[in-house]
Amino acid sequence: AAGCLHIFGMVRNRTHIERWHGLQVKGILLFFAFWFIYGLVSLLWAKSVTVGLKYLALLAMGIFFIYLIVMYVQKMERLMIVYAIWLVMTVFLMIIGFYNHITNHHLASSTLYSGPEYKQHYPTSVFFNQNDFATFLSISFFFYITMMKNIKNGYIRAIGLVLSLCALYLIFATGSRASLLGIFAGIAVYIFIVLPPVLKKMAIWLSAAGIALFAVLFASKIFSKFWELFLAPQTLHSFHDRLPSNVARANLLKNAWHFFLDSYGFGVGAGNVSYYLEHYAVYDTDNVAEVHNWLVEILANFGLFIMLGYLSIYAYLIWTLYKFYERKLENQSKLITEGLITAMVSFLVSSISPSSVSNLFFHWVFMALVIAAVNVLRRSRQMPEPMYR
Repeated sequence: AAGCLHIFGMVRNRTHIERWHGLQVKGILLFFAFWFIYGLVSLLWAKSVTVGLKYLALLAMGIFFIYLIVMYVQKMERLMIVYAIWLVMTVFLMIIGFYNHITNHHLASSTLYSGPEYKQHYPTSVFFNQNDFATFLSISFFFYITMMKNIKNGYIRAIGLVLSLCALYLIFATGSRASLLGIFAGIAVYIFIVLPPVLKKMAIWLSAAGIALFAVLFASKIFSKFWELFLAPQTLHSFHDRLPSNVARANLLKNAWHFFLDSYGFGVGAGNVSYYLEHYAVYDTDNVAEVHNWLVEILANFGLFIMLGYLSIYAYLIWTLYKFYERKLENQSKLITEGLITAMVSFLVSSISPSSVSNLFFHWVFMALVIAAVNVLRRSRQMPEPMYR
């Protein structure tokens, strides 16, 4: 419906064309358009065109939503409205999550609706499973934290503190280790960006030294674990026994890497990595047919160039928001930049938890919010060239 109204508006007047010309993120939108076109072309070598079309339908909805948000949210006031909608809707989702956790009852859309008894305490809210819910909360947590930090009203700050703690508790309740790692990564980045410039340099050096020391002290353990999961042949495992969780996930990644190499780096075709895992798996995965890693999912489905393009745009968005943050923005803009930077870092880490991200629509909503924020900030900071040398 939104698409039809948008096309109707384009036919009636030139307002939409003027909006497009005023965008400061055209390159990013064009990449997403190229991604979709590449997905269509990839159906030529995909094993299952039906699976590919289903996947591309989700991709098209997500990309078109990004386009609509960027086209219509070009002022800070509208951006704050979208931000507020996310915060308010998260409250309702957390209420359902607490209901799941306390009563052990789930919605019919959840895999735990008729799942095993020992998993019933995991909160899933409106999501397919607890990992999807945890990934969503790993974003919302930082939205509440930045609201608490940058809004002066004491009541709102208290509400932000309570809601951030609720989100953190529910993430613990889901048992999602990746989302907890995402929270820690986001907090580390948050501490870094709020440090004074002098301390930032010290923090970088100390972090580098700490990582180097950790790598030296635990090099043998890290290598042995890597060898065990990714290089050693699984000769002792019976395919009739259930695999340990970490071995199953490692095998998913090994299968995806095998499919990627087998496709000469172009990917197996839109959405087809799940089809390959189901029918052509080289390593045992306990009949799991999803990669459980968003970047690897992109790599296996669409190839190296699309994955690197997505990762480059993701890094560019974080860097751009950070450069704006350094310009001593007012509270509204600071709230947006802090929240989005830390949430992007958190999501990138926690995205290894869900089985697939393509069907998690909040990812596209989040990306739309980030790209719209960059567009709004760049438009607001456009200054005429000085008339003097």
